Amino acid sequence: MYAAYGDTSPSSMTGTKRRELKNYVYDHGMVFSAMLGELGGHGLSIPSQQAERIELLKRVMDMGMDLGTKIVTTHIGVVPEDKTHERYKILQEACHQLSDYGHKMGGYFAIETGPERTKVLGDFLRSFGSKAMCVNYDPANLIMVTGDDPVLGVDHVSEFIVHTHAKDGIRLHENDPEYVYACFAEGDIDAINALDGFQELPLGQGHVNYVAYLKALKRIGFNGFLTIERECGDRPAEDIKIAVNFLKEIMKTL
Repeated sequence: MYAAYGDTSPSSMTGTKRRELKNYVYDHGMVFSAMLGELGGHGLSIPSQQAERIELLKRVMDMGMDLGTKIVTTHIGVVPEDKTHERYKILQEACHQLSDYGHKMGGYFAIETGPERTKVLGDFLRSFGSKAMCVNYDPANLIMVTGDDPVLGVDHVSEFIVHTHAKDGIRLHENDPEYVYACFAEGDIDAINALDGFQELPLGQGHVNYVAYLKALKRIGFNGFLTIERECGDRPAEDIKIAVNFLKEIMKTL
């Protein structure tokens, strides 16, 4: 559930509303896979915005706990390959605070893959020495933006994967991740979809090798959600149905 701003934000969802929503979801045989703490803008990479945004993510985690999930997913900004880059330290400082809070609460702040290669993200996460800072693994983002191999990438962040997106896409030409995520930061999802360097497609129609990918997740012992995400297209509901059937057929063979 989107949980950063608006009607489903922590400040709008009071105790009574949280209980009612949790009961409604449970009564329909469902659970929340995670809270989406998408901050917009440049994530946690701007120092003047950090304190407010860190507190917001903490409140999102609190709400998630009330609603039955320990996971908050978000984009923090682009982690630079150069560890001496100023932004690397800025993101580390912010994530240290979130890591400490997540550890205290028994929860997880899951950085979504995409802006950087998985090896860079893995090295960044290991710098905390905590399992509270972890990964929301989106294989399509890796293919579309960085050209990273999502199957091999599983090994780079294997100990941190707590949530995944089931999404597919193709890369049409080399992209600058900094530019791609700047478009998202300064626009919205439509701004990203308007770029010509890649295309999100229904599951099974892109370049994610889902047989190999799901085998890799199984090999590392991941048994969490494959959360279908469809952010564009003329018939997202139909595409989600296709994705459900596609995943179920593959999982029969694993």
